Amino acid sequence: MTASPFDHPFLSGLVGDDEIAPYFSAEADLRAMAAFEAALAKAEADHALIPAEAARKIAAACAGFSPDLASLRAATARDGVVVPDFIKQLRAAIGEEAGKSLHLGATSQDVIDTSLMIRLKAVVFLFAGRLSAVIAGLDGLDGRFGGNSLMGHTRMQAAIPITVADRLAAWRAPLTTYRDRLTEQNFPVQFGGAAGTLDKLGSQATAIRASLAQELGLTDINQWQSTRLVIADISGLFASISGSLGKIGQDIALLAQVGREIEISGGGTSSAMAHKQNPVAAEVLVSLARFNATALSGIHQSLVHEQERSGAAWTLEWLLLPQMTMATAASLRLARELIGSIKKLGIA
Repeated sequence: MTASPFDHPFLSGLVGDDEIAPYFSAEADLRAMAAFEAALAKAEADHALIPAEAARKIAAACAGFSPDLASLRAATARDGVVVPDFIKQLRAAIGEEAGKSLHLGATSQDVIDTSLMIRLKAVVFLFAGRLSAVIAGLDGLDGRFGGNSLMGHTRMQAAIPITVADRLAAWRAPLTTYRDRLTEQNFPVQFGGAAGTLDKLGSQATAIRASLAQELGLTDINQWQSTRLVIADISGLFASISGSLGKIGQDIALLAQVGREIEISGGGTSSAMAHKQNPVAAEVLVSLARFNATALSGIHQSLVHEQERSGAAWTLEWLLLPQMTMATAASLRLARELIGSIKKLGIA
């Protein structure tokens, strides 16, 4: 039994996502953190800040590093972040001499934020593909049913007849915008050192940060450790995606309520009423949209990030952004399944 529905033993069948969940596992986070340290060592060796041999030893250790998770858990409870114990264990694996060059000029926030960007970049690539699949499904419905009639509704009241194509156009338009935004989204490296000034790297700081970003396949920008627009923008995009998919779910649920204008296969059964086919996927799309809209307000609270680093605002992001990502993943999965289950739409 878990506290989160996204990895709950049976609720995850409804709102979970087996493809996206691994990106938020401890293993994925630790791999990305190790990738940061290896890339930083290489960048610093390339600029002659640390010995090339030390960078090679760091990279080798990072490639096969498997930390003691129990120790990380206990240390995080004490330190508030996992990185100090992670670095301690990694340094021991590297060896004393080369270990002195590990994590040079970096701080915990650099490692954690960059790990998140590495993983979110992969997730967003998958989301763009899923949005394309949803859009293709809507195009398919348009080809099959676009000329059929629907009763248009305004303020929940019957208005005038429209075509299925009219309704589908309203569903599809924001999704194409989101797909473009996902493909254009930047994922920046975070590298600022103790207080965002990269003071230990001197005149080479900017060049090393650029090399680090290039090595990790991330965008090079100035440190953003206390200006969290990067997180707010990505979260806002996720909330918009699930919101528009929730609108589709709500429309389909309302069509199913009347029943004459839509036919869906594979609806949910009732324990009390055997004749029912409940529009479960449509309903959950609405719930996930509302969940992300609520969580987004918490992300916006984390923009109040005091001074050069906020433990409180940062921890709030850890509580909210993974769940927002999972809710968006489930929304995209359910929307694709729901659209594929429509057997009839409109009146010919």
